Parts: sequence; C-alpha cells; structure tokens
Amino acid sequence: MTNPPATRALLASALSVTALLATAGCSTDEPRPRWFSASASASASGASPAVEQPAGSGAALTEAQAHAALVTEADLGEPWAPTRGARTWRDGLLKATTEDRDCQRLLDALYTEEPFGTSKGPQATSALDDGDTDAQLHYRVTAYPPADVDRTLDWMKSLPGRCGQFTAATTRGGIQGVEVSDLPLPPVGDARQALRVTLAGETEEGELTYLTVDLAAVRVGEETITLTNAGLDEVYAEVTQQTVQLGAQRLSDIRKQGRAQI
Repeated sequence: MTNPPATRALLASALSVTALLATAGCSTDEPRPRWFSASASASASGASPAVEQPAGSGAALTEAQAHAALVTEADLGEPWAPTRGARTWRDGLLKATTEDRDCQRLLDALYTEEPFGTSKGPQATSALDDGDTDAQLHYRVTAYPPADVDRTLDWMKSLPGRCGQFTAATTRGGIQGVEVSDLPLPPVGDARQALRVTLAGETEEGELTYLTVDLAAVRVGEETITLTNAGLDEVYAEVTQQTVQLGAQRLSDIRKQGRAQI
C-alpha cells in the first residue's frame, strides 16, 4: 500500500478518528494513512458529543442553508478538488443486477446515490476527486421525512446479514463477487448507518477489478446527510468517518442558527 504524502491535511478542524471510534465503542481494521492527523481536538471545531434530539424539531432548511452545510474541498484539503466528472466504473461496475430483492435495492442505491429516494425538499450536493488515489466522494444534504429515513437506516443495518456475500452481473455481462460489511461511524446526529461494499470482478480483457464503495447516511433532525466514497484504488474508511463527523456538526450548527432566526 502506498500512503499519501505526510503533508496532506484532512479535516484539521475535526476530532481525531481514534477518539471518535473510542467514544462509539468500535474500531476499524483499515490501516491509518500517514497524513491523517491524530492531534486535532474537539475545541478546534467546536464539536461536542452528539445529543439525541426529537425528530421534527425546527423548520426544514432553505436551499441556501443546505449549500452552507456541505463539506467541500476546503475542508478536506489537498489532494481533494472539485470533481472532473463521473468515473467510468459507475456505469461499468455499479450498474448491475442480482436476484435477491434487498441486494438489488442496495446496488441501485449505490448507483443512484439515493438510498432514500428522490428528495422533494431543498437539497445540495458536492462532488470531489482525490488526485492521489482517484477516489471520488459525493456528499449530499437533503430533506426527507424522519420516519422514512429511520426505516431506510434500519434496512441498511440489516444488509451485512442479508447480503453479506452475493454475485451480480454487470450490464456488459461481467460477473462480480460482492461483499457487504458494516462501517462504524462516530456517534453523530439523531440516527446513522454506514456500509462498506466491495465488488470484485474482471474486465472484458480479463483484467481484475476491485471497487470499494463506502455508503454512509446520518439524519440530523429534518435533514439527512448521504455520502459515498468510492474508487478502484485506496478508499480510506477514516475519510468517510471524519467527513460524516464534520458534516453532521456543521449541519447541526446551521439548524440551530436557522431556529434562532425564526
């Protein structure tokens, strides 16, 4: 494994993932990149332990507030930059079919990046590329009925048991072995769930492919954060976890500001 340069700065204002996962009572076997800062503190971002708040508290965000709640390249630092476009593996590998209904629903959610369906309320999206590993991160803030979100999060939680291992056929006729596992998240928001999905197969030319996709979602009151972090090279779970941590705190702060202005 080749780690990014030590000069990379990721979410310097967020809590260290070590502290976060200790708080959550979980751990990850993912090797920690050298560039990942373990010295960030809660005071740097103003982050505090998540406090469960009743669903439906406060009015929904405006579209401008949803955009302000996004995590962008300014938060992630180099080598993250605005995306140059959708990766070819999206259609080549994620557009696939399988017999099991729940597993097919997961594949569809990975391809559309909309596990909760199409939002009818305000929404905002940022799309970023990692210039070193060629990973691609899509981050979305949307409004959905909290009860619907929680049902979908429960469904996601069940998938490592229901779809732990299965096969899927791409639209080009390739066969992929798919594995689904739980991805621990820091204790943020009102409800949360994340999965790590790996798809192993080969191209028409016989070249092996190994796609990793992190799918994470967090509900913060009336709004929901959805994140995908995917690529054919290194996909760091810590990037997913810390982006969710920072994003949930930012969304919570903006929700508080919105209520204060009412």
